[in-house]
Amino acid sequence: MRSRYSAFAMGNVDYLLQSWHPLTRPASLTLDADVRWRHLAIEAAPQAASDSSSGTVRFRAVSQQGDEWHQLAELSRFIKQDGHWRYHDGDAVWTRLHPGRNDRCPCGSGRKLKQCCLT
Repeated sequence: MRSRYSAFAMGNVDYLLQSWHPLTRPASLTLDADVRWRHLAIEAAPQAASDSSSGTVRFRAVSQQGDEWHQLAELSRFIKQDGHWRYHDGDAVWTRLHPGRNDRCPCGSGRKLKQCCLT
C-alpha cells in the first residue's frame, strides 16, 4: 500500500499499473499533475496467513490541489499473484476538508496550516 501511495505522489503510472491486478487494471491511467499527495495513514492491515491469497488495507490519504484539501478513506483489497500483492479494488470515500489557518495542517506535520502548507 505504501509503495502505491508513493507512486501516486511521484506520478509513477507504470508502477501503479504494474501493481494493479490484471482483472481490474485499467487500460491506461492519467494522473492529475496539480494534485499533491500530502499524507498517508494506514489504519488497519490485518496480517494475512502465509498461505492466504488475499488481504485488505484500510487507510486515509490526504491530497491538496491548489487551496483545496481532500481526504480519501479506503478499504483496499489485494490479491497475491506470482508472489506479489496486486491491488484488486476498494471501497473509497472522498471528503473535502476545510482546514482553517490556525488548524493543524492536514499534511500530518503537526504544525498550524498557516505555518506549513499554506505558505
